[in-house]
Amino acid sequence: MAIEFTSSNFQNDVLDSDKPVLVDFWAEWCGPCRMIGPIVEELHTEYLGKAVIGKLNVDENPDIAMTYSVRSIPTLLVFKGGQVVDKIVGAVAKPMIMQKIEAQL
Repeated sequence: MAIEFTSSNFQNDVLDSDKPVLVDFWAEWCGPCRMIGPIVEELHTEYLGKAVIGKLNVDENPDIAMTYSVRSIPTLLVFKGGQVVDKIVGAVAKPMIMQKIEAQL
């Protein structure tokens, strides 16, 4: 299962990670978020050991969503070295997400 990022683990698990990190900003009520949820789960398994893949519920962690100006969901941010290096807004196909991760490996 993909990692659940929260306000309490975001610094350690995302910003301080020595691997690229994909964060899926989502919410329970978001239809497109539910569409890409299974893709995020698959990517977590496929990139285990190479990249960190997880989800952040914007309703439960609004401070982080505000920090990164997430105004629509799903938004996927790719972090490397504690910085946002890529961004996808909206539900997209798995190959597009993989391309963004691969570019940071």
